Amino acid sequence: MTVDRELVTRKLLLITQDLDAVAPFATKPVSTFLESRVDRAVVERLLERVIGRMIDVKYHLITECGHPPPSDYHASFLKLAELGILDHEFARRIARCAGLRNRLVHEYEEIDPRKVFESLQAARDDIVTYVRSVESYFDGLSGP
Repeated sequence: MTVDRELVTRKLLLITQDLDAVAPFATKPVSTFLESRVDRAVVERLLERVIGRMIDVKYHLITECGHPPPSDYHASFLKLAELGILDHEFARRIARCAGLRNRLVHEYEEIDPRKVFESLQAARDDIVTYVRSVESYFDGLSGP
């Protein structure tokens, strides 16, 4: 099995572009964010897209490295730590975004806009770390 670098690189670029698009919302005061249905909807959709693409990348890396697909999205972040792609503590922390993605997509419960804003604050750093970790993994595959 072979990891499709072009696919992963394209997904990482799209993640980065959406992160750039959502970044201005993170600098707004929380009160402004909470008052704007449009801002909340835009942030929810962009976070959903980013997390969905992160999941796509994870599943591709895991299965193309010869491992069976993890049982759920949360477990897939932890599997990347087992494979040495993510730091273990970081994987545990970022795995929580799987729950946010499921709430946004499936509307299991009412979305708490304040929690979305808090997730946006964490995402600014965590998503960059995720992208860099995957890129570092590819750099390691290339060798010196």
